[in-house]
Amino acid sequence: MGSTYLSLHYHLVFSTKNRATFIETNWRERLHEYLGGTIRGLGGQSEGIGGVADHVHLLVGLRATHCLADVMRELKKASSVWVHQEVKLSEFAWQEGYAAFTVSAPARPAVQRYIAHQEEHHRTKSFREELISMLEQAGVEYDPKYLE
Repeated sequence: MGSTYLSLHYHLVFSTKNRATFIETNWRERLHEYLGGTIRGLGGQSEGIGGVADHVHLLVGLRATHCLADVMRELKKASSVWVHQEVKLSEFAWQEGYAAFTVSAPARPAVQRYIAHQEEHHRTKSFREELISMLEQAGVEYDPKYLE
């Protein structure tokens, strides 16, 4: 085989520090656009971004040369700086850590719909409940003390 073919898609989830409800509706869409632009600037593909006041979800396509930890570090750093400068919210910060789940090509449309309907989804389920459900569905072991 003369070429390399990849389908590397990730559902990324991360929250604001202490799950503070910093992300207000009047600038949330601009933050999502900025996150998508950052992913594109890093050479990835932004395929869906959504969230609520205390966390975000992204569906991204990455290259084989990407290191997920490096992408996450740059994404959080750049978006924090953006919030500080553009929204003038100096106390804004992201929580340490994140959740990342691989997504198969056939599952991508369902994940995109899930991400697009975060506001609706969180009317009945907290971020903690959502994250535990996602971790358990993916078979990821976790320590509950880190979910507080």
